[in-house]
Amino acid sequence: MAGDVSFDVVSDFDEQELRNALDQVRREVTQRYDFKGVTVDLDQGKDELTLVTDDESKAAAVKDLIESKAIKRNLSLKIFDWGKVEPAGGNKVRQVIKLRKGLPDDVAKRITKLIRDEVPKAKSQIQGDAVRVSSKSKDDLQKVIVRLRELDEVVPLQFENYR
Repeated sequence: MAGDVSFDVVSDFDEQELRNALDQVRREVTQRYDFKGVTVDLDQGKDELTLVTDDESKAAAVKDLIESKAIKRNLSLKIFDWGKVEPAGGNKVRQVIKLRKGLPDDVAKRITKLIRDEVPKAKSQIQGDAVRVSSKSKDDLQKVIVRLRELDEVVPLQFENYR
């Protein structure tokens, strides 16, 4: 095992960058004319965002703002799981936006199966919400990274701890 090189496949995002993007959205909402007199309450929890606003069109406008600010801060749009816009009482609507962090079990299993089928010299194992890929050859690991970048998964993939 001493000759093996490895890396981890993870799905994560920079929480500080997300916080900065949300702060930019809040600032822009207070300055824009089309949001004059409109309630926009954007709260960030541990693994979700809650948006409360006046109507569905304003919720869609805030969604566009959030996505544009996230892209400018190098955050993948795949981290957002946009919930339904539902009535919140007092002529307001609420939308809960889940934040995707970590590899779901089904995605991790698909990744390990793909590695097993396409690069048999590389070994992969699921470790919590990450997948550890190891091999004797760095070239095999490079092939795995290239192949995983081609995947279109529901979560963004990053490659860490390359040793």
